[in-house]
Order: sequence, then C-alpha cells, then structure tokens
Amino acid sequence: MTAPSTATKIRVLIAKPGLDGHDRGAKVVARALRDGGCEVIYTGIRQTPEMIAEAALQEDVDVVGLSILSGAHLELFPRIVDEMKKRGLDDVLLFCGGIIPEEDTAALSGLGFQAIFRPGTNTQDIVKFVFEHVKK
Repeated sequence: MTAPSTATKIRVLIAKPGLDGHDRGAKVVARALRDGGCEVIYTGIRQTPEMIAEAALQEDVDVVGLSILSGAHLELFPRIVDEMKKRGLDDVLLFCGGIIPEEDTAALSGLGFQAIFRPGTNTQDIVKFVFEHVKK
C-alpha cells in the first residue's frame, strides 16, 4: 500500500502553545501522523494563540493538534479557538493532548475539541482518529 499523494494528504498542524518547553510528545505525535500518511507542520515550542491560528490559516490545514503540559489549557485553548474563528477556520478538526485533567474534558469539548489524548495513548489511535474524522 502506498501513501496518498501530496494533493490528497491530510494536512495537520501540531502546536505547542504557551511557555511549555517540553515537546517530546508533540514530536512523537507529529512523526506518527507523518508516518501514517499525513502532511505534518510542527510549529515548535512557545507559540502564541495568534501564531498558531495564523500558521493554520497559512498552511491551509485540515487538523490542528495542540500539546500542553503546563496546565494552562483552559487559558490558552479558548484563545486559540477564538483566533481560528476570526480567520474563518471553523471547519478545522481540533484535538489536544498532554496533561489534561478528566474534569476539563467537558470544557474542551465545548470549545470544539473532538478528542483529548492523555499520556500513554497509543500513537496509532491518534492517527486512526485523524483519518476517521477529517472531512475531505
């Protein structure tokens, strides 16, 4: 089986918002998605909500995945979603991962996050999620 051509590949932006400098998990997810056939754009660490939304717009992505370990997800994620809406990115699939308490699931779902992947998640489950949920 061959990977899809570049014209049909799912484009995924993986971003690390805020001051969290730990990016190993984000890089592992980015690599799994790339190896699974997606085109992946990794923004690097310490991205502002505006930078993430603008990168999503400029790269014309289908999916945005946010990785956070700092505990600032309820502060940063709503701002990212707002910035994406300002740019007309209402149809982009959102998922997140990292250290996110179960009690924050409802709030993140309300923002539009379709999945929350916590430590120990099999990366193939993330790849499967993306392929099952992207509207192409």
